[in-house]
Amino acid sequence: MNKIFIHEVGMRDGLQVEQQIVPTQTKINWIKELMETGVDIIQVGSFVHPVKVPTMADTDELFKYFSKPENKKSNTILAGLVLNEKGLERGMEAGVEMFCMGVSASETHSKKNTGMTTDEALERIIPMAKNAKAAGKEVQVSVQSAFGCSFEGEIPRERVFNIVEKYLQNGILNISLADTAGHANPIQVEDIIASIYSMNPDAKLSCHFHDTYGLGIANCFMAFKHGVKYFESAFAGLGGCPFTAKASGNVCTEDLVNMFNRFDLRKDIDLKKIVGIAKKAEALFGRELPGKILKVGLLEY
Repeated sequence: MNKIFIHEVGMRDGLQVEQQIVPTQTKINWIKELMETGVDIIQVGSFVHPVKVPTMADTDELFKYFSKPENKKSNTILAGLVLNEKGLERGMEAGVEMFCMGVSASETHSKKNTGMTTDEALERIIPMAKNAKAAGKEVQVSVQSAFGCSFEGEIPRERVFNIVEKYLQNGILNISLADTAGHANPIQVEDIIASIYSMNPDAKLSCHFHDTYGLGIANCFMAFKHGVKYFESAFAGLGGCPFTAKASGNVCTEDLVNMFNRFDLRKDIDLKKIVGIAKKAEALFGRELPGKILKVGLLEY
């Protein structure tokens, strides 16, 4: 049986675009509940400037809380996103277990998101990744806008492969392909993933899809069929990048886990508990959220 790993990004990617600030204690409660569901990785927050992304202003506090053994009674890995050396320094101090960092294949998105070109970002991210690994931390690097950009449109696949090749050349195999704008389609996913595995079959690929055009789950299925084992998703389908033209929600964790359940995979994950967290988010934000299982309930027979 293939082992599938669920990387829950709702606490970071899910909340970063919201106008409403979620209280820190509520975040703590949700993270504890997410750990109890059995997901493998939880992306707690991002170490960004609190003025630019106020919803992430308590990220340091959250990590410091969960760095105390009495507050984390789970093997779930707690991850944090960093954009630069200052963020890495903060994350190290706060007790991040896994660092997520990356660059965008879109020059426009890269400049809006980080203030750097793709090449400039690469020159900083690769040494950061090496430093984090040398400190004994798990590291995942990403290619953002890997399947298209809401500013530039189609992204030449060579741009994606050039970034991936530089990661691989530097011994960084844990690579996430992020569909930041939600433009991916299953045939494109098949092509890019197969090409990367041909570059290095030992690459440890993750996929991060947004559901802008309703193809998120289909893209996850295609990635799964071609050997990807790591999937990033957000409870209730929350999220979106605040520095893209059209922010849209992530693939919904409940719906993704439900799909794998139908394949007799990851039945150890407590899907009902994830739905419960999604309902709490729906109540807090006061609007209907996009998850299918959230709306119709579980299929039980």
